[in-house]
Amino acid sequence: MKSYLHRRLLLLLPTLFGALTLVFVLIHLIPGDPVEVMLGESATAADKEELRRRLGLDQPLSAQYRSFLIQLAAGDLGRSLYEQASVADIIRARLPATLELASCAMIAAILVSFPLATLAATRRGRWADRCALFFSLFGLSLPNFWLGPLLMIIFSIQLDWAPVSGRGGLSHLFLPALTLALGMAAILTRILRASLLQVMHEDYVRTARAKGLSERQVWLKHTLRNALLSVLTIMSLQFGNLLAGSLITETIFSWPGIGRLTVQAIQTRDYPLVQGCVLVIAVSYVLVNFFTDLLYKLVDPRVTYGK
Repeated sequence: MKSYLHRRLLLLLPTLFGALTLVFVLIHLIPGDPVEVMLGESATAADKEELRRRLGLDQPLSAQYRSFLIQLAAGDLGRSLYEQASVADIIRARLPATLELASCAMIAAILVSFPLATLAATRRGRWADRCALFFSLFGLSLPNFWLGPLLMIIFSIQLDWAPVSGRGGLSHLFLPALTLALGMAAILTRILRASLLQVMHEDYVRTARAKGLSERQVWLKHTLRNALLSVLTIMSLQFGNLLAGSLITETIFSWPGIGRLTVQAIQTRDYPLVQGCVLVIAVSYVLVNFFTDLLYKLVDPRVTYGK
């Protein structure tokens, strides 16, 4: 176990380094000048050059990259070009909103998908199974940039059940969480149904029934537990996607999270803030997958971490 943890932690460094290097190059290749965004097109050339020099943007790209790595090694993410504040403080203020939205979406997806997939597997070929498959197809076919405005029109404008945008109580959380949860629940329902159908006819499940265990014990202890490995993998990837891919949903509902912050930073060509957001997203994605690998051992004791 220790050697496995060491290998994973060592692999973490080149992964993050590659992601940050790629983002650094791409964000500087995007057309646009942050100085013009900050001062406006009416500013004089002298004012633009002075601000560019003060921000260090007049240096060669290699020199800027070297300075960025030195600051990052010292634990400094730099200062936002547009907001003139610490990148770490800005991200720290926005991260709880993204974690709240992602967690609620994941919980909602689990509460919907697990009972639905179990019902579909036990009623294979019947109307319940067909309804579950239709829900899965329906959820996978609706992109967030279309589903979000649709839910906003129905629940906010027509029914007046939830606020249009912003972050507040549960009413503000309802629509963005539902937008993210629907697609995830569709994927989990299909994957879990397939895993249950594969496991429920195994010899150890028939042996458990022959030993006189109740149907509840058979499903919870033997069938569902052994079907969770593939589902855990999908759940970890989907939770990572929630942290990294909620840009559209947070922008639609004006949710003050990391996704919306990343979009705003790209629009203003705020290089340090974009790099900081990508670093947080990459670390979150890697850590979620890392802890998922550790959960495999709890779900299935046969999993080993040897070479």
